[in-house]
Amino acid sequence: WLPYLGETLDAGVATLLAEEGVMALRFAYGQEPQKVPGLELTGTSAPGPGYLNGPIDDIQLRSWGIQLVDGRMPGFAALIGAARTNQAAVELVRQLQMRNILIFLSGNVNGRSIIHQLMEEGVEMGYDTYIVPFGLDTVSTVYPMGFATRSALTFGGMKGGQARDILLYNKYRVFAFAVALGEVDDLKYATAAGAITYGFPVLADTVIPEIRPTGITPYEHVISMPWDDIEGANDAEKAARFVQRAIEVRGVKIKITEVPIPVPYGSAFEGERVRKSDMRVEFGGKYSRCFEYLRMVDMDAVEDHKIEILGPSFEDVPEEGAMDMAILVEVAGRKMQEDFEPVLERQIHYFVNGASGIQHIGQRDIAWIRISKAAVDKGFNLKHFGEIVYARLHADFGAIVDKVQVKIITDPALHAEWLDKARAAYNYRNQRLAAMTDEAVDEFYSCTLCQSFAPDHICVVSPERLGLCGAYNWLDCKASYQINPTGPNQPIKKGRALNEWTGVFDNV
Repeated sequence: WLPYLGETLDAGVATLLAEEGVMALRFAYGQEPQKVPGLELTGTSAPGPGYLNGPIDDIQLRSWGIQLVDGRMPGFAALIGAARTNQAAVELVRQLQMRNILIFLSGNVNGRSIIHQLMEEGVEMGYDTYIVPFGLDTVSTVYPMGFATRSALTFGGMKGGQARDILLYNKYRVFAFAVALGEVDDLKYATAAGAITYGFPVLADTVIPEIRPTGITPYEHVISMPWDDIEGANDAEKAARFVQRAIEVRGVKIKITEVPIPVPYGSAFEGERVRKSDMRVEFGGKYSRCFEYLRMVDMDAVEDHKIEILGPSFEDVPEEGAMDMAILVEVAGRKMQEDFEPVLERQIHYFVNGASGIQHIGQRDIAWIRISKAAVDKGFNLKHFGEIVYARLHADFGAIVDKVQVKIITDPALHAEWLDKARAAYNYRNQRLAAMTDEAVDEFYSCTLCQSFAPDHICVVSPERLGLCGAYNWLDCKASYQINPTGPNQPIKKGRALNEWTGVFDNV
């Protein structure tokens, strides 16, 4: 079922045009930017203390535009109305700030705005904190939409009058969403329809009619998440789940700029070896068992950036001792596929090896990890394995991975239970790839990874034929293409079989 939104979208655009006209008249009468006694902004286009921001000036637009383009600022959120409580308002804003998402504030519920709530809680607002208060009424929401339009004109090379191109630019390039807080009246509904026209989904913390089929927006159009129904012991936990859902619905990709661990991290450390005399503890090898298992699960089953240590740490293990450990990674993503599990799982070796003082060898249930005494002295612990995997999966595979949670398992009973599950998954993967034939697929893949040193070389990889290097199989190439559609692996439609015995097809 796909609803017809034509009249709704037309009403939304008409509302935005009317709001733009209202704002022009307000400026003519000196009523904009609006006055709020006691408000002081840290970085602003406002004429002085006691004024809300008003429209964002061109200098700030260009400054933020660069960050939006290079991914440092993944998108913006327009918060309209007032949250259930002051604490809920603060937690929503903090969750967005943690992800470097720009925050625009407007609207009210019965005269009370989220702007008032943040002022009462002493939250600094202004350009410097990524929190921009525009106005105390819903009409002020036209400012964020103007920011989106000007982004298309400035960075997309659009001209005035290219309405369709501007809307499409925002749908595919500007990762924004609207959040309706509190009661939604007719004006908020109409303004939200205008946001949907830009490709921006709308989420509400109250019960409102939902529009889940995709079309104008990349995913769902309108989502209702009543605050009292959100799982969580307090407003902080509820805000985290609400913001995470908003990020999923808009397809915002969070860019991890660095790995938050206490030791140096980079590719220069990948060949580092930890000798036994320098070792604090090891997992796997001759005296213990270490395994790694990555699996795809449903979106609702993953809490992004949740890292759990299930069992004791290594503090009680003698120096140069050993203990069992498992790294269980659960990922979810709208473009994630079961075929990609072994590809991502194999990356754990490279991810962990990038940490100074950590040695990683092997994969699956023959992994072998050593932590040096120097790394432990700097504060490295089991949780940091999770931080490494989380950060690198988001950074390197953000095109297919939306959420990641990691469990470090040292409890003997849980370790044995998950080892059996992991081995069953390994066996299933082996059988699936072994049973896959060239005739079972419609596409092969080209591979040009080695052209940096063999510029005239190219491989065609099929289920039964690896690349000449032996490093990439057909599933790897498929995953690579999904992650980077313009990268070294491109699909080749094999066409009709000309000689099934020798594997000759129309196009290969």
